[in-house]
Amino acid sequence: MRTTALKIGIWLSILALVMVGFWGCTLSQGEGTLKLNLSDAPIDASNVKGVYITINEIQYNLNGEWRTFEEFNGPTTYNLLELSGDNFTLLGDLTLPAGHYTQIRFMLDIPEYGTNPSNPGCYILYTDDTKDALFVPSGGETGYKATGEFTVPVNGTVEVTADFDIRKAVVKAGASGIYILKPVIRLIVNDEAGKITGTITNNSNYSDIIIFAYEDGTWSATEDDDPADGEARFPNAVTSGAMDSEGKYVLALLAAGTYDLVIAGYTDDTFGEVLGFKSDIVVESGATTRLDIDTSALEYGLQISE
Repeated sequence: MRTTALKIGIWLSILALVMVGFWGCTLSQGEGTLKLNLSDAPIDASNVKGVYITINEIQYNLNGEWRTFEEFNGPTTYNLLELSGDNFTLLGDLTLPAGHYTQIRFMLDIPEYGTNPSNPGCYILYTDDTKDALFVPSGGETGYKATGEFTVPVNGTVEVTADFDIRKAVVKAGASGIYILKPVIRLIVNDEAGKITGTITNNSNYSDIIIFAYEDGTWSATEDDDPADGEARFPNAVTSGAMDSEGKYVLALLAAGTYDLVIAGYTDDTFGEVLGFKSDIVVESGATTRLDIDTSALEYGLQISE
């Protein structure tokens, strides 16, 4: 009996040592790197030359608890208008436990709705060098969540871009005329994304053309209606791109899949009409889909989602 107990004790000791070794390896090899970039879709206002945000902290969620990336050196201010199309800026190489994530959040230096700050950390700069503060309706304590799935490999790196879509995010708040900033940020794994690019031949009566990308079959007949107070037109577009001075456009950071493009005419920052559609455009990971657009030869009757 004593021999049996001794054997059991020895095996339990060995098992304990094995478990300690196992967990030690897990802890020592359980981290990876998130290479995080910041990008943006352009705003519609021609009298705006800068949309500035100041990021105090960047956080990730682990087991229900928000933790701060120590490597990010905030507060740091960025002009989002410099980051549209294929442009982006590196926020940092950030260390976190390996695993699967669906969101991070940005803690911004942003005033609460109703205050009147003299030096706001988030603001709009106009072409005449005047500026307006950007507000948040309920305060910035909970941060601005960016959603999208990515996996951090053990001892490896995943590169992700946070696309801060100010076309949707920056809206006027009714009669007050002040601007508010809504959390409209998506996360895209860079090597899983593709893009659509091309040249626009503008035969319309509008000075500006904007292309909106929709996931296949998600366009609704109400998308181009006048938006409600505090909302944006084309609310379900994945991203958008404007025709530049050379007639070119880019729809960057698109997940692999099939898209419908909505081509809209603007005069400066004033919406005119939907000129037509390009449907069933395929985007592949890591690839560029070339699509030239002639506004006089567009499709109509795109299938409407329920």
